[in-house]
Amino acid sequence: MFAARGIAVSLSVFVMVYCVLSLAVCLAWRTVQSQVARFPVRRVADLLFALRMFPLATAVVITAAFTVPSFVLLEPRAIEEPLGEIPLALGIFGAALGLFGVVNAGLAMRRASRTISTWTNAAQPLESCAHIPVLRISPAVPAMTATGIVRPRVLLSAAAESMLTASELHTALNHEVAHVRRRDNLKKLLLRFVAFPGMSGLETAWLEATEMAADDAAVSNAGEALDLAAALIKLSRLGPVEPPSDLTTALVHSPASVMNARVERLIAWSDDRLASQRRSSPWYGLGAALATVAVFAVTYSQLLARVHTATEWLVR
Repeated sequence: MFAARGIAVSLSVFVMVYCVLSLAVCLAWRTVQSQVARFPVRRVADLLFALRMFPLATAVVITAAFTVPSFVLLEPRAIEEPLGEIPLALGIFGAALGLFGVVNAGLAMRRASRTISTWTNAAQPLESCAHIPVLRISPAVPAMTATGIVRPRVLLSAAAESMLTASELHTALNHEVAHVRRRDNLKKLLLRFVAFPGMSGLETAWLEATEMAADDAAVSNAGEALDLAAALIKLSRLGPVEPPSDLTTALVHSPASVMNARVERLIAWSDDRLASQRRSSPWYGLGAALATVAVFAVTYSQLLARVHTATEWLVR
């Protein structure tokens, strides 16, 4: 009974924190996006993804670092308390929520595997300067896309290869390599795991920002920016690929408004944009994280007592 009560209480806390924070993110993400719009697009993409994963990460930390230890250390084992209806219902809902996430992510992986298998039927390896395998595929669409999470590959259609010049092909490959380095396919899989109503707008904004971030990472001067813009225009004639349909990162995809915005950004490339990307540093975030951990370490015992009091109220 002690273990069952602990599991129910832990899942209840997880569900409450996760749902409350998810609703807060649904309401606040547009404000956050407008405030960080002046930052380099790579940082905007990282912040949007961090905001999307914030409810899950916070709920896991609070449950694992505070709820479970407070229950195990402070809850008397000899006292047999009946399990209330509220923690039981919340615990069942939490288990169902986790199961739904696992199934949703598994189905996405299965669909992606089938689609990629169809694309790579009779594919041929190509020699490339990229450190990632590049395969020539028969279908015209997708023109170019990065697939895979553990063993990533770049798929290039024969039609796209014939349409692009050497410099355009090089910058386009750099774009897909940037997706691989940023683990964007893995991030898409995580979004399937944390599916929540009302988050589609935030996820779409992240998809747009991550495409522009890969564009910026693929070029280092105005000439390369124009090459990538030319590649986008040429390959868009072959037809788009819907971005959320599979766990892939296609160079050309719909909607057309995003493609137009990307081309306009590349045509308006300036060296100031590259300088702003280099100025950003992860040390600020690391320092803030270390300071937060230090504060929690000093007050950990008091926090455990307060969390236990709160869970006692929940059980009763």
